[in-house]
Amino acid sequence: MSVEMEMQCQGLEDFQSKIQRLDFAMKNNVHRRLAELAGSVKETAMRIVPVRTGYLRSTIFAEVQEWAVRVGAYAHYATFVEFGTRFMRAYRFLGRAMEAHLPQLAQIVGYAVDESVVEASTS
Repeated sequence: MSVEMEMQCQGLEDFQSKIQRLDFAMKNNVHRRLAELAGSVKETAMRIVPVRTGYLRSTIFAEVQEWAVRVGAYAHYATFVEFGTRFMRAYRFLGRAMEAHLPQLAQIVGYAVDESVVEASTS
């Protein structure tokens, strides 16, 4: 005696298609939201950086790489200003700018994921 069972999933192709759209939409939405956050962090850093000639401020950058926001300054002396030296106190303009926007990070990613789910399910 043998027993056989068969299970058929209807709509599997549609489900796979929606998952692929979700993945694509999520990457795009998270990247877009992180780019907005990076811009805000850069603006904050530019506002609080000490200015003598303006060169350090002009070299501040912010970019998004995958799921990370990278903020920095290209001026050769930016490290000394950020972390200080034995002759000069630290003026954490990059660190403070990041810390100021850190609470928004989880909220921003959450919104991007929610948007992605809605986009994937409606298309």
